[in-house]
Amino acid sequence: MPNKSPVISVAVVEHTAFVKIPGRANFGSSVDFKTLVNELRTRGIDRFILDLGECVTMDSTFLGVLAALALRNADGKETAPDGEKLRLELLNPNTRVADLLDNLGVVHLFNVLHQEKPCTALFEPVKNNGAAPSQEDISRTCLEAHQLLMLVNPENIPKFKDVAQFLAEDLRKIKECESKNSGG
Repeated sequence: MPNKSPVISVAVVEHTAFVKIPGRANFGSSVDFKTLVNELRTRGIDRFILDLGECVTMDSTFLGVLAALALRNADGKETAPDGEKLRLELLNPNTRVADLLDNLGVVHLFNVLHQEKPCTALFEPVKNNGAAPSQEDISRTCLEAHQLLMLVNPENIPKFKDVAQFLAEDLRKIKECESKNSGG
């Protein structure tokens, strides 16, 4: 039962990437999103504006990936090749997404913008040149995202403790299976 991820699209104008995230920003799209940001960072992009005007909802994994990007920037570890720090802004999140940011205690990590006229640059769908993310990639991303949400806001521990424990066990089983299949 594959979970169809929304098609993320991007428009790059100078050192700014406008990333449109339609539909449901979820664990399925989080790996592709993280890969996109990392690739653009290597090209010197230092500002990301996430257009959430068409994003109906965001799950905790995707939010955890966003928070991880924001925190890497806050502690000075994340810089582009030209030495610029990453700037991450959220454009036009709906009430549901804004409430999620607030309820999970991470809204302070982002610059939230509201504009009637979003970017008019030409957006292009992000092409996934590689294979779909492996189950291990998805499980690792989900685990890291939930661990980070618990670290950022201790009130999230009761919400995600069991999820993180399940994901850690799932990841361990995947690695064991791969080790057995590779003869190691």
